Amino acid sequence: MTKKIPDKKSLQNKINILKNSSIFSELDDETINKLALSLTDISVKKNQIIFQKGDKLNAMYFISSGEVIVRGEEHIFTNLKENDFFGEYSLIDSETRSATVISNKDTHLLKLEQRDFLNSFEVCKAILKTLIKRLRNSNILEEQLVKKQKEIKKQKLELEELNATKDKFFTIIAHDLKNPFNTIIGLSELLIERHKLYEYDKIIECITQINKFSSDAYNLLEDLLQWAKSQTGRINVDLEKININKLILENIKDTEDNIKQKDIKLSLNLDEPIDAFIDKNMISTVIRNILSNAVKFTESKGIIEIITHNYNNYVEVEVKDNGVGISKKNIEKLFKIDSNISTLGTSGETGTGLGLIISKEFIEKNNGTINVFSKEGEGSNFIFTVPVFKL
Repeated sequence: MTKKIPDKKSLQNKINILKNSSIFSELDDETINKLALSLTDISVKKNQIIFQKGDKLNAMYFISSGEVIVRGEEHIFTNLKENDFFGEYSLIDSETRSATVISNKDTHLLKLEQRDFLNSFEVCKAILKTLIKRLRNSNILEEQLVKKQKEIKKQKLELEELNATKDKFFTIIAHDLKNPFNTIIGLSELLIERHKLYEYDKIIECITQINKFSSDAYNLLEDLLQWAKSQTGRINVDLEKININKLILENIKDTEDNIKQKDIKLSLNLDEPIDAFIDKNMISTVIRNILSNAVKFTESKGIIEIITHNYNNYVEVEVKDNGVGISKKNIEKLFKIDSNISTLGTSGETGTGLGLIISKEFIEKNNGTINVFSKEGEGSNFIFTVPVFKL
């Protein structure tokens, strides 16, 4: 490194560089002039080391012309060009340098020694203000980074849910939807080939089975359609005034046959007429799914009770059964697509577990909540709430 002799032109250049720097831009002209006089001109050749990591060097540098690279042992931190500066922290502390600075081309530097910096209170105050500003900016950046990390974490969870949804969909298509059609095709082929050999009762049995598996496949397709719409955001929520008790009675009709077949006692404890503010089709789906689930897991001659009441601006609907119940481990999986379970009912009824997942999504779209309380061998209690209609 070689020192250059300052002249009037170079002095003015130093003054301009100091005024244009963010670190000393607020200094008055007199202080700027004094500071400019204390700067030392230094010329370095391309690829020359200005200081290395670990050096004990108490000075900062302004780049009058040229370019430098600030790097660690393996990584380049930044490139600095004309009017940039580096080494400012060394004016305050006496620690060794945390990075190496190398000229990227022939470069002219202005060096400010720590002793010259400490001789001026105004200069010290200027750099202190700059460092405080940097600290505040660093806090803002840290806050933004934390926020971005949360967003990334949320996006990661959403991607995992999408993958789980995709996997569940293909599982249903490959197994649950394929099986009933295989049975339907098999039974219908038997009827075509052997209907003349079968007795009347055997034919009725095959037709009954075809009807059952056709209904199962249709119901599954309905669930898949509803689920697909909810996943792609193509399902509209049409909130309106609906009498919840009347809606429950309407949907009981869809499960009456199953209730009668299992000789289950259905007890209704419906509060005085309650108007809810809901999407009728969505909540109908919820009621059917929960009631069907109760019938599925209740033994023959069991009891199912439906209770409604109004509290705190919400309608609460309970569907209680004295069926087989649910383990604590499986309760945690009921509404999760990635770990959802499908269990045979007490009479061998099948299902995909989609019904409860759809129900949870529909309840939430209607600004409500859904919970389940259950214990193995002691039945289950599904409770959902939806807002009361207000004039």
